[in-house]
Amino acid sequence: MIDKKELTQVVNATLEGTDLFLVDIKVSTDNVIDIALDSMNDVSIEDCIAVDKAVHAAFNQDEEDYELTVGSYGISAPLLVLKQYEKNLGEEVEVVTRDGRKLKGTLSEANEDSFTIVTPTKTKVEGKKRPELVDVETTLPYDAVKQTKCIIKF
Repeated sequence: MIDKKELTQVVNATLEGTDLFLVDIKVSTDNVIDIALDSMNDVSIEDCIAVDKAVHAAFNQDEEDYELTVGSYGISAPLLVLKQYEKNLGEEVEVVTRDGRKLKGTLSEANEDSFTIVTPTKTKVEGKKRPELVDVETTLPYDAVKQTKCIIKF
């Protein structure tokens, strides 16, 4: 079976110096490998082919007998790595927390430990009769979040 750490090193070395980054690698027990890439711009078919060739060069398919798929990470799939959060700053997201809360807002900040969303919330403002929409910032550590997905609008 192919070692996931070695595979990750090969992929990261191939992506070095580009705006591409590795999102996920799955290696099943029967050596079916699925590599998901993303980029600050676009992931082209040529990018996927380059990673495919690098993996085939590093791991002899006749000896290992594996099946390989390299592709772009889906637009509707949950965000998994910090670079995806950075890429989507300013975008609307839906967050499901581990305690079951569902939050919708604009992704405003992301760092290695947490991210912040801004949610317009009706709040009673002192001196006003009716509640007004006020932007409320919520900072969430990644380990408190079940999933974060971008909201796609057409």
